[in-house]
Amino acid sequence: MQVSTANSVKVYNLSAGKSLPEWISERKRRTLLKNDIGLRRRIELIQDFTMPVASTRVKTSPDGQYILTTGVYKPRIRCYDVHQLSMKFERCVDAEVVNFNMLSEDYSKFVLLLSNRQLEFHAQYGFYYRTRIPRSGRDLDYHRQSCDLYITSDCSDIYRLNLEQGRFLTPLKSKSSGCTSCAFNSEHQLFTAGTEEGTVECWDPRSGLCVGEVALPVEEGDTDSPPSVTALCYKDSLNLAVGTSAGQVLLYDLRSPRPHTVKDHYYGFPIHSIAFQKKEGLVLSADSKILKIWHEKDGSAFTSVEPENSINDLCHLPDSGLVIMATEDTRVLSYYIPAIGPAPKWCSFLDNLTEELEENPEPTVYEDYKFVTRQDLDTLGLSHLIGSNLLRAYMHGFFMDMKLYHKAKAIAQPFAYDEYRKERIKKRLEEARANRIRQKKLPKVNRLLAEKMLSDKATPTNTDVANPTGDERFSSLFSNPDFEADVESEEFQLLHPLMAHRERVKNKKKTFIKEEHEEMELEGRVSDEDSSSEEDWEEARRAADRPRAIATTETKKTVQMVPLSQTEDRASKSKHSKSSLGQRLVSEGVSELKNVRQTGSVLGSREVTITLAKKDGSEDEKQKQQKEHRAERKKVRRSARSILPRTDQRHVYWRGRRVK
Repeated sequence: MQVSTANSVKVYNLSAGKSLPEWISERKRRTLLKNDIGLRRRIELIQDFTMPVASTRVKTSPDGQYILTTGVYKPRIRCYDVHQLSMKFERCVDAEVVNFNMLSEDYSKFVLLLSNRQLEFHAQYGFYYRTRIPRSGRDLDYHRQSCDLYITSDCSDIYRLNLEQGRFLTPLKSKSSGCTSCAFNSEHQLFTAGTEEGTVECWDPRSGLCVGEVALPVEEGDTDSPPSVTALCYKDSLNLAVGTSAGQVLLYDLRSPRPHTVKDHYYGFPIHSIAFQKKEGLVLSADSKILKIWHEKDGSAFTSVEPENSINDLCHLPDSGLVIMATEDTRVLSYYIPAIGPAPKWCSFLDNLTEELEENPEPTVYEDYKFVTRQDLDTLGLSHLIGSNLLRAYMHGFFMDMKLYHKAKAIAQPFAYDEYRKERIKKRLEEARANRIRQKKLPKVNRLLAEKMLSDKATPTNTDVANPTGDERFSSLFSNPDFEADVESEEFQLLHPLMAHRERVKNKKKTFIKEEHEEMELEGRVSDEDSSSEEDWEEARRAADRPRAIATTETKKTVQMVPLSQTEDRASKSKHSKSSLGQRLVSEGVSELKNVRQTGSVLGSREVTITLAKKDGSEDEKQKQQKEHRAERKKVRRSARSILPRTDQRHVYWRGRRVK
């Protein structure tokens, strides 16, 4: 079951899904149903509700218990029992069925109008009688009160066949050259016929006289002939719907010659089926392209159904939301629209299914179709398909089959997969890089202000470093040198004491590193920034800024005296940690430092010779002891040949017996 929404009205396609052919075996059918989920989830409203090639007409019996459909090929008629949800019988005929009508309340009596100018009467047991009419018939209807069968043809005569007497009566003479459709009013028995010249003629079946004629309205300035009448349907005793070959539906009140509502399908195809939904005040009209459901009063659209194949006939079950279509397809389509009525009694389970689907809505996904625009079609080279059945127009683009899209893309863009792969790799690398710690490059102008604003907890983490304010109006504050604040000024230091203190600390650090670097160059040492770590600098700064403790009588504080030896040890350790690697090795007596003067040397003018310390003598003694132990063992080792038995004492045993 497929769900579609048109104008916020849900339409359930009960015939959607895969179908199984009739010629496969029952074992194969069970295997397919077991393995294929799509086949198991489908809804088969009526079993074998199909035709070999296409279906042409579909109607229900007056009692609503049977559905009869006609189709090809071979021309045939099938009857379905809705209470059993299966086919009751099938009968083949000699020619295609133009139209048919029920003569009884059930399927026991019906008549077929064939394309070879014959009328076939069928009874409950099968074929009953066949007769011929002078001209090709187009439509027929049955007058139950007089048992007269009226047949319209391609001439001005409307044939009447009395089924009680079994003979043709005098035909009715129309003013037109041919009649296309006909219908009886079930309340006052007025017979209405539509003509090729665009007129509607009304006849009294009691007297056989024409009591009224209405011509379809023609627009001013239109020189073409008026469209012919292709469909007629009565709602009640006064309201009549007329379908034309121009794709329009006109609603008439029999008391007025002008239509009160006109609905245009805008496709230009003839209207072949019209039905009324009296409770909701809706009209269902269908041409070969679409079924439109609209309001009777103003003609505003309610919803629409557009199947994939052409529509041949429409049957709406009275006072329900079930619509059956005969199309140019093997399946007879069934649609359920809960908004226009409930499900019939014989398929009341549809209401429960739709309620469950509405409680758990799922998004509409077109898995087998791809949406493309005109630009995409130009890129793929498929612009020539616009207007064909391969593209379905939708909004600003088209829907096309997914397989066709992939084939066209593979031909037009053979390296699309490689590009897609590169994009995926690039995207994953960017995601991995996003987790890394990135150093923020502060602006050169007002660097301290930017650093303070970024360190503020209230500032978002994704703030732009070049403009911490986040407002473009203040971007020049960090880019234009004219707005740079003078950190050394007294006003700035008074207004921002913390920022001034931080700047002083940084300047002291830079000065200390510079002096140490110069001192190392004077001493001939390799200048290395790592030799003076940041911790040493912090310790030196705290020692320099720490005020000397002075013991006075007013404060009465005692100062703990530190021995001189401990102070000297600390100083020597600090000096030793600040010295270079070469000096440390020399002080420990491991290496020897020499000055080598070579012109053009890329390695510098220093040479370090490292002498490894000798191993301790304990290892040599262990090796000696091991050698002596092995020599002693060799001396006391004896041969094991003396304990072997002599040759004459050896015996061989096989299966418990001694063998010489």
